[in-house]
Amino acid sequence: MNLMDKESLLELQLGQLRQEHRALDSEITELREKGTDPITLSRMKKQKLALKDQIARLEDKLYPDIIA
Repeated sequence: MNLMDKESLLELQLGQLRQEHRALDSEITELREKGTDPITLSRMKKQKLALKDQIARLEDKLYPDIIA
């Protein structure tokens, strides 16, 4: 697998994770407004944080900080 293929795959994964993160955020907001069980909301928030961490790791791989 060459560098462009690997980069494209990471971009695709990043897009999917961002989409999941947005969907989970919307679902959390909707359930909070309905007054859903706090434990369920807590679990969903932890999932959202895990997605955010995965997104950050992929972004670091794709766009490394270059100190000049």
